[in-house]
Amino acid sequence: MGNAKKILTYGALVFVLYTIITSPARAADLVQIGFEGISDAAQGVGTFMTELIS
Repeated sequence: MGNAKKILTYGALVFVLYTIITSPARAADLVQIGFEGISDAAQGVGTFMTELIS
């Protein structure tokens, strides 16, 4: 089981590096989308907490 996890981890790492090397613009777009999603989620939590306290 440990070897399978290690192989999958290395496989994912190779895939990510391959994607970045072959298409850096697309990889940058995906990272930007991810950070925007995290930012939106944090803002939503902040708004919820503010409304909960008020």
